[in-house]
Amino acid sequence: MAKRKGFTLIELMVVILIVGILAAVAVPIMRGRIDSAKWSEANASAGAIKTSVRAYIAEKGPTYDYSGLIGMLSTITIYQELGFASSDLAGAYFNQGDYSITSVVADPPSCVIRVTGTHAQSPTGTYELEADGDWVKQP
Repeated sequence: MAKRKGFTLIELMVVILIVGILAAVAVPIMRGRIDSAKWSEANASAGAIKTSVRAYIAEKGPTYDYSGLIGMLSTITIYQELGFASSDLAGAYFNQGDYSITSVVADPPSCVIRVTGTHAQSPTGTYELEADGDWVKQP
């Protein structure tokens, strides 16, 4: 009787089972990294907003009333005061209207920026960039 070369059906099914288990473990891990990469765009834009607010505070001084800066960055008076054009904060995953300034403190100069993704490809959730630089997920 001649010896056959090749894999049996059981061996092939075991290999497919192992590949399926590895894929089931890897997909959620990769999904989390994709959302993290998308939030890095928001982090970069929020950093630019925070730098602009600090420069604005340095220009106006600690006694100026900064309540006019609180609101959505899509508001024309706010983004113009901070030196942004109407499309400067538009990215692949976040639009200019996704950013809002919730508070401004003159001494030390800082602000709190809230980001909520409304773009079709943006990750879900709302985060705030606190005055100390930490990102906090909002309910």
